[in-house]
Amino acid sequence: MRDRPPSLPGARGSGMSVIVSRAAAPDSGARALAPEAIRRELAGWAWLAIGALAVAGAFSILLALSRLPGIERIARWPFGFFGSGLVIHVVFSIVVWLLAMFALLLSHATLRADGPVRAAALGPMGQALTALAFPCLFAPAFLDSGVPELTNYVPLIRHPAYDIGLGLLACGILAPVARLFLNLAGRARPLPGPVLAVATGGFVYVVSLVCFACAAVILVRAGKLDTSREYLFWGGGHVLQFVYVSLMFGIWASLARDSFGENVVDPDIFRLCILLLAVFCLPAPMFYRSFEAFSIKQHSAFRVLQFVLALPTLLFAVSMLANALSIARPSQWPWRKPAFVALAMSLASCAVGGVMGMMISGSDTRTPAHYHAMMTAVSVACMGMLLTWGLRELDRRAVSEWATRPLICAYGAGQIAASVGLFLAGGYGAPRKTTAAATALVDGAVLGMYLHGLGALFAVIGGAAFVIVAVRALARARTVAAR
Repeated sequence: MRDRPPSLPGARGSGMSVIVSRAAAPDSGARALAPEAIRRELAGWAWLAIGALAVAGAFSILLALSRLPGIERIARWPFGFFGSGLVIHVVFSIVVWLLAMFALLLSHATLRADGPVRAAALGPMGQALTALAFPCLFAPAFLDSGVPELTNYVPLIRHPAYDIGLGLLACGILAPVARLFLNLAGRARPLPGPVLAVATGGFVYVVSLVCFACAAVILVRAGKLDTSREYLFWGGGHVLQFVYVSLMFGIWASLARDSFGENVVDPDIFRLCILLLAVFCLPAPMFYRSFEAFSIKQHSAFRVLQFVLALPTLLFAVSMLANALSIARPSQWPWRKPAFVALAMSLASCAVGGVMGMMISGSDTRTPAHYHAMMTAVSVACMGMLLTWGLRELDRRAVSEWATRPLICAYGAGQIAASVGLFLAGGYGAPRKTTAAATALVDGAVLGMYLHGLGALFAVIGGAAFVIVAVRALARARTVAAR
């Protein structure tokens, strides 16, 4: 019998160390992985996730430098670098970062299971494809031939290398999704909650790829693929948000159990909320046949999918809060624990973003304000998870609470303030996808943009601190020897 991977201390409370029963006679292609190989793959996804934020941070600095008067006399900037650099910053800080964290949990659910792993090579293969996507995605920003386009959900640069990068990223994340499905096939017992969350996210990810493919086929047949990229990413981009929510649900459960214990998460409500995500995303591919392609009715149908996300999110959040109140009064909650701080910041950002979403009308900066708040809810949860459960699972030394709490608060509170500022500016008519200098703003909008800038400054400081702390933590020697 092979040695099993070392269990996470306090796994019963963390909710993320999972055991999935396997068939008594595994496929001949299955093989047992040593604990060292498991840690190496999990660490690889963690490095890719942190690397994505580092690239996003580097481009935020380059964006600031590119706007300095006279900077062109010091360094040559490609034509339109600000637009291209903004695309790269958004893609790496949201899409690549969150999908890499999702892949980490996919790999954990597969590799930490009991028994040999089928198609084990798909994990390293996915990491290699994702790593190859990095230079393909950011290199076009430095080329004069790249044309930026701020499409919704997946902004792009019109350049063959960027298209290749998106394809590599999609296949890189699909690899651990496929491997998880292969390893869950034929399992008789109900899936543990954490496995169900990532498996559902994997299913939704496949649905989003189907939507991208449907849109691509329609555009190719119409001869409009090169001129209608917004249509290409619209439907699949909506479904991709379901993946992020499934990721957030799994992490919320982990952080809550780490903060309050096992009873804070109702397993039945958790499963219901996760399954609702899968059910709600199912109609998405059919919208390409039920409605005229890229019509107003089809756009409205995809928008409705966004609103139905509120039901499972609200149900799960209220359930957790009610259970937490039954365990202890708010004054007795573990406010000093980084896991709880990340959970609280994530819930607060989600609440702010949800309220904003219900108040949006028209097309102004209120739309990106809502989106930024919702993505912050997922991102800050990922940060807290990586610096707590993630480091323990990788046998790295824990980061001190005094270093973790401030960066989580700075990032979370800064992003919330930035989102509120954008929403306030949008209420006074500030247009989206333009700089403040590109249009005349009334006093209320100016105040909102100042609040947005101040909040963004704190968010950048918190994000930069997170990258530094995470890199140092991952680079340290392991605290537990492989068994």
